[in-house]
Order: sequence, then structure tokens, then C-alpha cells
Amino acid sequence: MPDFHLFASGPRPVAPFSHAVESDGWVILTGQMPTDPAAPDAPLPEGIEAQTIRVMRNLELILGEMGLDLSHLVQCRCYLTQFERDYGAFNATYQTFFPADRRPARTTVGVTALAVGALVEIDGIARRP
Repeated sequence: MPDFHLFASGPRPVAPFSHAVESDGWVILTGQMPTDPAAPDAPLPEGIEAQTIRVMRNLELILGEMGLDLSHLVQCRCYLTQFERDYGAFNATYQTFFPADRRPARTTVGVTALAVGALVEIDGIARRP
């Protein structure tokens, strides 16, 4: 049976979901938004770089609650509302979170809108050692 995880320290959900679901060592992470877990009603950070950093920190927080970190990610899906404008800056920021030889598989998609007016959302799959 899968384990459903919702962490009090995690970002406040913007919809009905678990932060993560784990089954047989696979951890499926819900898409994270650039919201601040410590101040969920605060305005979003300005710009794609700051929002990407906040999203990655939120992924780190959820993984950390499970005794994992970004090195356990095997795949990410990234969603950008301003794909053509933000793709380069997004990549430059995103890549700082991973060693060049240990980047997860990734798909990046341009979308028309995201919850809370975000510019970026990232979900992922991690594998427990």
C-alpha cells in the first residue's frame, strides 16, 4: 500500500493533495509552487530566478521530511507560464541545484497558467536507496 505524506512544515497545499506519496521505495512529489511555507500568504517572489529557487527549496523541504534530498530525484517535470521569456533564466537557476553529472531526467513544458499566479511549478519522482 502506498504511504501518503502531508507535512505540517511543508508549503500549505493550494489544492487537495498530499505533499508526496511513497510506494516500494518510489516517492512521487506533488508539484511545488514558489510559496513560502513560513509565510503562506506572503506575495510570491519576483521573477523566474527567485521563484525557481523557492520551488527548489520547497522540494528540498519535502524530501528532507522523508530523509531524502535532491540527489534522490530521478525525474522532474517543470512547468513555465512564460516559456520563451523564462526558459534560459530558469535553466541557469535550476542547474545550480545539481552536480553536472547527477541531474535528474527532466521535461519542461510551457503552460497557460499555474495556481497562485506562479511562473514555475516543479514536480518529481525520487527513489529511496
